[in-house]
Amino acid sequence: MTGTAQKKRYEGFEGRVTWLAFALLLALAGLCVRLWELQVIEGAQYADQAENNRLMNEPLKSPRGIIYGRDERVVLADNRAANDLVLVPALCSDPQSVIETLSQIIEVNKDALLADIASAEKRKAPWEQIRVKQDISRTELTLVEERSFALPGVYTVARPQRRYYYNQTAGQLLGFINKILPDEWERLRPRYKIDDVTGRAGLEQQYQEVLKGTDGAMIVSRYNGSVPQLKTDERGNPYVETDSKGRALEVEERIEPVPGGSIFTTLDIGLQRECERLLSGMAGAAVVLNAETGEVLAMASSPGYDPSIYVTNSPDRDTLIRTTEGDPSKPSSSRAHEFHYPPGSVFKVLLAIAGLEEGVINEHTTFGCSGKFYLPGVSRPWRCWRLRYGGHGGVGVVDALAYSCDVYFYNVGLKLGPERIKAWSSKLGLGVTTGIDLPREVPGLIPDPERKKRLAIEAKKTEPWYQKWYPGETVNMSIGQGEVVTTPLQNAVLMASVLNGGRRVRPYLNMELGPQVTEPLFSEETLRIVMEGMRKCVARDKPAPTGTGKEAKIEGLDILGKTGTAQVAGLQHVKHYSNEEDIPYELRDHALFVSGVTDRSPRIAVSVIVEHGLHGSSTAAPIARQIYEYFYLKRPDEPGSASVAQPLTIARREAGE
Repeated sequence: MTGTAQKKRYEGFEGRVTWLAFALLLALAGLCVRLWELQVIEGAQYADQAENNRLMNEPLKSPRGIIYGRDERVVLADNRAANDLVLVPALCSDPQSVIETLSQIIEVNKDALLADIASAEKRKAPWEQIRVKQDISRTELTLVEERSFALPGVYTVARPQRRYYYNQTAGQLLGFINKILPDEWERLRPRYKIDDVTGRAGLEQQYQEVLKGTDGAMIVSRYNGSVPQLKTDERGNPYVETDSKGRALEVEERIEPVPGGSIFTTLDIGLQRECERLLSGMAGAAVVLNAETGEVLAMASSPGYDPSIYVTNSPDRDTLIRTTEGDPSKPSSSRAHEFHYPPGSVFKVLLAIAGLEEGVINEHTTFGCSGKFYLPGVSRPWRCWRLRYGGHGGVGVVDALAYSCDVYFYNVGLKLGPERIKAWSSKLGLGVTTGIDLPREVPGLIPDPERKKRLAIEAKKTEPWYQKWYPGETVNMSIGQGEVVTTPLQNAVLMASVLNGGRRVRPYLNMELGPQVTEPLFSEETLRIVMEGMRKCVARDKPAPTGTGKEAKIEGLDILGKTGTAQVAGLQHVKHYSNEEDIPYELRDHALFVSGVTDRSPRIAVSVIVEHGLHGSSTAAPIARQIYEYFYLKRPDEPGSASVAQPLTIARREAGE
């Protein structure tokens, strides 16, 4: 009985053991295969991951490239060593006492520091650097060093920081930098890191990729959960000794940062400063170009701003930035190329060139001006500015430029038509971008019938009167009013073509770009006639009449010029003011003046606008005169100035030298 029961109890045991052994063998075989895959096939990959886990890249920021004036003697923007004050809790026997001592020397946020120390202790990271204050001043640094015996665990870490030498001068041209935004970083990685900076305006933005440079790195061994603590020696060189928990680290490899590339600009910084001084207290712009090459010698805009506010650590930094960016006068934008205005009578230079080249007028063509101009079938007259003096009488193109006769150019504009006016405008740089190497240039506008019709259709205005181009629109267009708007920079390009023999220049700031100049776009005969009218505009002939630009006249200089007064408000809004000084500021006309000098080298083209300055003759022309006086006659011998040669003789001028 006993034997039979035992036999039933272990029945099938051998089979189960066999299957179990087979399963174990399969599992062991699978394990061996997987180990072989991990160690042989994927071994290199996991070895790299392990090595990467053991190592950490501590970035070394590259210095941003330097922006120079015309040579290395004038530095417009470079980098300085900024010192950040840090505290390491593990090195402080009594952190609260150290913070109390610090607060007696410099301004610190004691509560925030104590909270940061408590957080580091909670994370068990007593060797973590806690930033006390960013970019401390030399005075603060000296005070800290003098009390270093009472400040264990407190030291400075150096880093490069942008520096603008001339403060507000050329600020809108240089631009500014600030940190990359998180949504930008997703687009810019991997070349950029989340704490990198980028140019936001001006040359800093235009040449961001040139100026940025390439960051270096220290490849440092690390422990799990630790953060290497970057320090700098007495010369500002970075190094690493310990991690955030005090454990010694080794630098496995060091890759030095590559500084950003430098840029040499065409700016004459003394002239730029003088132009900004002349515009001080006004809203406006002044552009000075080398008429032969297109070099921007000065491009001032007022009001301006100091780009240093974006990189300094002053207590009122955020307030200054908010004030600048929220100012309705837009000081952070350049009025020279980011704003456009009606050119007013400056546009008559273009009309004279186009009319002569198209053959609709010649040097002897005259039109009578009684002060009013009528279109057939239209009862409302178009006025000439000299209406109250009875008009200009019979005038030709030379006198029409000199005395700025509106009626003459009403007739020229109607003979040309809007299409030819637009074509010549585009050819000579009005209503199109100039190609200057700055961001956010606006093109301006020269209207035409095709554009008017297209806009009406897009707005679903199907009535014919919305789409039709009327002769009155051509009349307004002919004196730079209506929808016509240009930038002060475009006006300077037009003036340069008159000075250099009819060639259009591409204005530029980066010396490396070099000149880009077209072949002559109009004839020498047209050039002679237009220059004669613009020379007479600046003349101080006696007896009257004298040219409208006489306030720009300087004895000994052959100056050409053309005034402009751009209407801001309709006549019905200002006609009840008996004295123009009583007109509210925002309703006053803009004052413009374009001009140039023919008998000096370099020949410079000058474009000035003063917003709501009333008259180009009385407001803008005197500014141009002072620019010439400074540049040719009174300028001190200072580094980075554009060289001025002796006067050119008439024979040399006519030979095109």
